[in-house]
Amino acid sequence: MKNSKAIGKKLYENLGKLFYAIAKADSRVHGKEISKLRSFIRKYWLEVDGLEDEFGTDAAFQIESVFDWSMENDLDSEVCYESFKEFYKDNGGLFTAFIKVLILDTAHAISNSFAGKNKAELVMLGKLELLLKK
Repeated sequence: MKNSKAIGKKLYENLGKLFYAIAKADSRVHGKEISKLRSFIRKYWLEVDGLEDEFGTDAAFQIESVFDWSMENDLDSEVCYESFKEFYKDNGGLFTAFIKVLILDTAHAISNSFAGKNKAELVMLGKLELLLKK
């Protein structure tokens, strides 16, 4: 059980990296993208499972924590995407059809939240869609 909690937490951490990569694809993260991510976490991701972190907080908030940390440290979007991709390849069984749809819905919502999708975001979304079909 402890191991599955650790893997679940890693899932949310890697989703934080992915959603940061989507928001940062155009080299900057806009406030509307942050707001959209936060609303999706509260509206959809908190309902995914009952997993909690070591502090008794819903583990889905790890998405927000890692996103914020990545932003504060100005991480490279491509590096964050590749990190998510490796996690996905190593832990494909965690990604149910429902989770994949929710990932894509969240990613599209983030990229649409500020002036629609730009070319860099479209490229990143395309790579994500291809990855999740594997």
